[in-house]
Amino acid sequence: MSHASSTLVPTPARTRRPAGERTARASGASPVAALGFAVGLFVLARLAGAAVLAGAAWAVGKQPLGLLGRSWDSLWYLGIAAHGYGRTLRFPPDLLYSDLAFFPLYPALVRAVSTLTPLEGAPAGLAVAWVAAGVAACGIYRCGELLYGRAVGTTLVLLWGLLPHAVVLSMGYTEPLLTALAAWSLYAVLRGHWVRAGALAALAGLSRPNGFAVAAAVVAAAAWEVWRRRGRNVSHRLWTGAALAPLGWASYVLWVGHRKGDLLGGYFEVQRRWGSTFDFGRGSLHFVRHLLLRGDRLVFAMVLVIVAAAVVLYALLLLDRAPLPLLVHSGALLLIALGGSGFFESKPRFLLPAFPLLLPLARAVVRTARARPWHATVVVGALAGLSFGYGAYLVVLADTPL
Repeated sequence: MSHASSTLVPTPARTRRPAGERTARASGASPVAALGFAVGLFVLARLAGAAVLAGAAWAVGKQPLGLLGRSWDSLWYLGIAAHGYGRTLRFPPDLLYSDLAFFPLYPALVRAVSTLTPLEGAPAGLAVAWVAAGVAACGIYRCGELLYGRAVGTTLVLLWGLLPHAVVLSMGYTEPLLTALAAWSLYAVLRGHWVRAGALAALAGLSRPNGFAVAAAVVAAAAWEVWRRRGRNVSHRLWTGAALAPLGWASYVLWVGHRKGDLLGGYFEVQRRWGSTFDFGRGSLHFVRHLLLRGDRLVFAMVLVIVAAAVVLYALLLLDRAPLPLLVHSGALLLIALGGSGFFESKPRFLLPAFPLLLPLARAVVRTARARPWHATVVVGALAGLSFGYGAYLVVLADTPL
């Protein structure tokens, strides 16, 4: 099987694009220019969001760069980058916050930047996150462009940069890194580059606990390809990619287990002591019941709306018969967000790497833009206002873990 061959992006599906979604090569824009335009829009969106956040921070006497680089989980990652693992904090009655809950790739990159450049601490963390966000935007564009053309690819990137929680993409967090690795791994799967997809999935598994969703997508796509071929004429590259994909996540989980004296259960015990378990959504449902009956802060109501919107978008993705790896990746991330207990306010952040959920919306915006340009402009403007305002509120005023 050649590197570029894949049944995951059938040629007929590409040739049957609706007229409103075709991107003519005669438009004059080179592929590099089209990619640059898409990433430029993303950068402009995030710079505008950062400007609003900076204004809000200065208005209340806070430093915006300090908020972006040293908030909540960022402090744990910076500690690991500077001193390695070994820090714990105890809270009654039985919470034990251990830095072993945090995967190693991001702090390792922060440490590398601190070693090789004049940047140290929070500035190094922000540099890694910002570069990763740009790389993620490139990968997201490539996935959208491969499936539905340049216009959808560009819109997909812009919508990702205008999500209500997109402020996290400007912070010293791991979501930009995971999304970058996920986007390029999924793109490699769609193109049939199995070894590259598996290697990137392995790195994704070293970046965050939910990074295994990328490995699940690669393995599922490989299994489908093997089944489709009835096990015949399957390239060794496919087997290699599928074998590589889960190694990163599994290696760290087993390393923590070994360190804790419980090879298979040690890491999950660390998460349990943080109050994070997978209870099939029982804890989340209890909190939603409390929210609906008694109300609570704006952040929790927004979480409920965002997660509900993600469920609807996933249903639309299924109805659009999106490629299998995109469905598995987004479905796994959505399942984790829905079924995990603890840190209810963080669920939208956990969904940031699930960019394929935005494909149905991106296609709808492109169709609207071509039929009624001002309608699409109003929609995107409203999303931008929500993203910038809510992002500034989250970081500057909400005092709630992201």
